[in-house]
Amino acid sequence: MSFTPSTRKGTVGVAVIGAGNISKQYLDNLTTFPDVKVLVIADLFEEAAKARAEEYGIPEWGAPELALNHPDVEIIVNLTIPAAHVEVATAAVNAGKHVWTEKPFSLDRESGLGLLKAADAAGIRLGTAPDTFLGAGLQTARRIIERGDIGTPLTGMTTFQTPGPESWHPNPAFLFQHGAGPLFDMGPYYLTALIQTFGSIRKVAAVGSSAKATRVIGSGPKAGEEFAVEVPTHVSAMAQFEGGQSSHSVFSFESPRQRMGFVEITGSEATLSLPDPNYFDGDLKLWRPGAEEPEINAATGPANGRGLGVLDMARALRAGTPHRATGDLAYHVLDSMVSIAESVESGTFVDVTSNAPTSAALPEDWAPETATL
Repeated sequence: MSFTPSTRKGTVGVAVIGAGNISKQYLDNLTTFPDVKVLVIADLFEEAAKARAEEYGIPEWGAPELALNHPDVEIIVNLTIPAAHVEVATAAVNAGKHVWTEKPFSLDRESGLGLLKAADAAGIRLGTAPDTFLGAGLQTARRIIERGDIGTPLTGMTTFQTPGPESWHPNPAFLFQHGAGPLFDMGPYYLTALIQTFGSIRKVAAVGSSAKATRVIGSGPKAGEEFAVEVPTHVSAMAQFEGGQSSHSVFSFESPRQRMGFVEITGSEATLSLPDPNYFDGDLKLWRPGAEEPEINAATGPANGRGLGVLDMARALRAGTPHRATGDLAYHVLDSMVSIAESVESGTFVDVTSNAPTSAALPEDWAPETATL
């Protein structure tokens, strides 16, 4: 898609569809960035939208149609459940709105490709979480790797292990349904970090399992309710990248011992421990051969949190330049996860045919709190 500056000027109008748990993290930031203005929050449960509107001083609230039809809204921030992501994003595209969607981009290749084609034909931008790779932690890692501090990047390792979210999440069943589980829920953070380092994934192999057929909600008004587990709750995956590099990743809701945020990139000269890719900040540790202690590198750059990708899209929209967390990148992550799931089922290597576009590095002095439009 070619980009031209938008005909509108000034602050970019935004609407949020989906007033659930994750909306607070977005609204904490979007309501403070001067280059965007949240005009509407919408939800099928309009009372939930009303509560969020009152909490954050958002002028309008109501059903999703209010956001889709609002003349001053240019970007829809789609925070619905995974099963509704493509439906809501497609409705936004049809309404002429640019779309930022929470991960995953879609639940299958067919609907994801359909959304990409519809947006391209309409000249609409698609952006998708995670935007954590725009944060200070992973952007600093990129600068360290690109200046050659670890030599030639060769391999990667990532680990995400918890007992599962049912103990703390008040409505966790959707996290164990098709399109979720530890792979689809947390995989986008770790795979995006690896893809930003090594480029496109070319083939994968994986095994998976489920320790329990059902789980029990541990908190909130539904505490004690049992629900079905529909997807593997432990996945171990290998990937090979376009340049020949490889990685190994574990995604698990089955471990009593919690190990989250482990990402290591090993190069020909040193190993770099990255911050948790689910967050936007954190120190980096550089391990050199024979060293008893790592070199600590403090992260530099913006670390505000979720919503950085929306802001990057808004600024790019006005400038007519590419934004960074694109639909094409998100589709490649999805394609890779679907391929991993297929490998679990087939017991064979699965080729990944899509490509991840290269995104420009974020300037170290990029300031979300500064008005630029």
